[in-house]
Amino acid sequence: MKTDIILSGVGGQGILSIAAVIGEAALKEGLYMKQSEVHGMSQRGGDVQSNLRLSDRPVASDLIPLGQAGLIISLEPMESLRYLPYLKKEGWLVTNIQPYVNIPNYPAMERIAEELARLPNCVTLNVESIAREAGSLRTANIVMLGASVPFLGIEYGKIAEGIRSIFGRKGDEIVELNLKALKAGYEAAQIKKA
Repeated sequence: MKTDIILSGVGGQGILSIAAVIGEAALKEGLYMKQSEVHGMSQRGGDVQSNLRLSDRPVASDLIPLGQAGLIISLEPMESLRYLPYLKKEGWLVTNIQPYVNIPNYPAMERIAEELARLPNCVTLNVESIAREAGSLRTANIVMLGASVPFLGIEYGKIAEGIRSIFGRKGDEIVELNLKALKAGYEAAQIKKA
């Protein structure tokens, strides 16, 4: 088993929390893991990206080569397009369709949607809307994580355990809110995949 994942978005969207939960779940699953992070100007909404490599064998490098990612998880649609050269032909992109407009010449969403529609394996969700319905806009990243679970190679239950472990110190209410968001994202992705 080997899964190479690129996580992308902009600062403040919770990319590194997604990586922490997946990493915790991978360790509970007995997998090897390497992670590399690129923090942009996160306080200004800059690019944030993380390479996450999971395997049942030791992983030599923390960087994913071009054309080798099996999964891109993106909380920002334009950022998802930035990393497409890293995606395998049979790989999956799971992305938010709600833009975070942080530059004056942000492309028209119609153009971005056209690019996403050309991909053979793409799940698009409005994670902010799903997060609001699940109880809190702040859980949009966990909604995205839930939507990505079918492509991770890690059982849903292990991801839920990862959430309990990572968010446990914040109290039961926060854990339950995140578990609800995880489930909402997972269910939404199942509908989109069908």
